Order: sequence, then structure tokens, then C-alpha cells
Amino acid sequence: MLKIGEFSKLSRVSIRSLRRYDEAGLLAPASIDPFTGYRYYSERQLPIANRIRALRDMGFPMAAVREVLGCYDDPEALERCLLLQRALAWEEMEEARKRLRLLDTALERLRKDETMMKYDVTIKTLPERHVASVRQIIPSYDREGDLWHIYCQETARMNIQDGDPVLCTAMYYDGEFKDQDVDVEIQKNVVGTYPDTEHVK
Repeated sequence: MLKIGEFSKLSRVSIRSLRRYDEAGLLAPASIDPFTGYRYYSERQLPIANRIRALRDMGFPMAAVREVLGCYDDPEALERCLLLQRALAWEEMEEARKRLRLLDTALERLRKDETMMKYDVTIKTLPERHVASVRQIIPSYDREGDLWHIYCQETARMNIQDGDPVLCTAMYYDGEFKDQDVDVEIQKNVVGTYPDTEHVK
């Protein structure tokens, strides 16, 4: 039997974490001395401690570790758990990249004018006009460029005459802000009328 300190060194898991594993029902001491309260672990518990540490390093929350440990001997079930966690980690990475881009943009703007950024709202009335437009459900607002790409691709050979001045606008049709699957239409004012393409009206 190993004292908790010895087991901590061999498993490379801190004593604090071992106590948390016990509280979470993941890895209880093999025995506890009723007089001293000392915790003792068995050498056979080392592989379990290593599995828990590895799962925690992969980002599994404590509540999910128990479920994953239960399917460790089932390769297919274990693969499903790992793939799900991988997908979550990928989403977190994409969110982190988005935050980094926003921070970089904010820093760049701040360094240019040495003042805090200002966000003003201007209400304008646009004149009646003919437009070429693309309206679709897109994954998120920052994918608006996909619609402009469709517009450019499908009208490249149509010799469309731009309005004067050129007004490029985006319209959002959802009743509230949405994190995904947003209804967006992009428009560009044109002179004259033209036949519809597959996506451009």
C-alpha cells in the first residue's frame, strides 16, 4: 500500500487532485486508517489515476470522466467519447481564434488613432432603387462574405452597371440576434434590369 504522497509522486497527480477525484467518486483510497485518517492507495490504482489525469488533460469535465472510464474497455464507445470531446475542443479553438482576431483588430485601431474606439449608430433613409440581391440562411453573421462571393461569381460576365453612388447593404431578417443559421440578404444597387441567376435576384 502507498501513502497518498507516494501515490501522488508515482501517478504525477497532486494530492489536492487526488482528494477531488475521491470526492467526485472517481478514485477512492484503497483504505483509510481509522485512527490517523491517513489515506492509502494500491499500486493497482495507478493505471486508473493515469487515465483520469489523461482525460482531464484532454479537457473532459470531471462529471464526464466517470462516463468515459466506464467505457474504457469498449473501443467503439471510447472512440465516440473522444470524437465528441475533439469536436468540442475544435469549437473552443475556433472561438478563441475569433476572440484573438477581435483583440488584434481592437489593438490595431487603438494604436492608429490613440483614442478609444467609438461605435456610432447613424440612421439613414435610402432612396428607392433597383438592386441585385442574394438572400440565404448562413451559419453566422461573419459569413456574410459568402453571399458577396456568390454575387460576384454569378454576375461576373453579365456587365451589370453599378448605381451611382454605389450602395452595398446587408439586411438581417431574423427578429432577434442569433448565434447561428441567420437569414441575411446582401444588396447592391444597379442601373437597369437583368435576368435572375441561380441565386442572384
